[in-house]
Amino acid sequence: MRRTMVAGNWKMHGTRASVAELIDGLRGLVLPNDVDVAVFPPQLFIDRVIKGLQGAPISVGAQDAAVESGQGALTGEISSSQLVDAGCKLVLVGHSERRLILGEQDETLNRKFAAAQASGLTPVLCIGETLEQREAGQTLEVVERQLNAVIDEFGIDAFVNAVIAYEPVWAIGTGLTASPQQAQDVHAAIRAQLAQKNSEVAQGVRLLYGGSVKAANAVELFSMPDIDGGLIGGASLNADEFGAIIRAAGN
Repeated sequence: MRRTMVAGNWKMHGTRASVAELIDGLRGLVLPNDVDVAVFPPQLFIDRVIKGLQGAPISVGAQDAAVESGQGALTGEISSSQLVDAGCKLVLVGHSERRLILGEQDETLNRKFAAAQASGLTPVLCIGETLEQREAGQTLEVVERQLNAVIDEFGIDAFVNAVIAYEPVWAIGTGLTASPQQAQDVHAAIRAQLAQKNSEVAQGVRLLYGGSVKAANAVELFSMPDIDGGLIGGASLNADEFGAIIRAAGN
């Protein structure tokens, strides 16, 4: 049975003061026992968040990691082994902002995915289409290609210890949200693609939806059979709103 997960991606937001306030708010939440909760703060605040949430049932992940798992001469980067040493449990790989704005290609993302797993981190692979691709009817083709980039390199068993987040680019931070049925259709296609290789892996992997998820639409989205929770952006910066989304997942 797949456990629901709700994860908050703080992106490039936060000051020492606002992070301290958010930690206090998160510690005050009453969380359902059947939902795994995680937050992904900016790298600068990871240590502070891990210490601040000590004892709380909330995992901490990183928004990115280097292509190398170990320490070395790679100025400006943070390795997955360093993140593990700090106390991280997960790492985002292939978020659309890194694919589209920073130009990260499948080869680079595969190296990051492998480095994360080699260090003991759980990679959260982000996939999704742009508005132009959706309007051109290419949604399933795009997510299939992005998923196959990992499968072709590492095999289907790579997803035994991984999470997949479907985030339509046109719905990230825009206020637009895929309808529950639109999101379900893509999630079902992703699971079917995995099942062609290994049905057991397909049934076990958690598929999260991301893209302007709020407390107001969370219950309907999370009620879909192949949506196992959400990767939350802006709404995760408000502890009360994030808590409401987590409770919706618990329902």
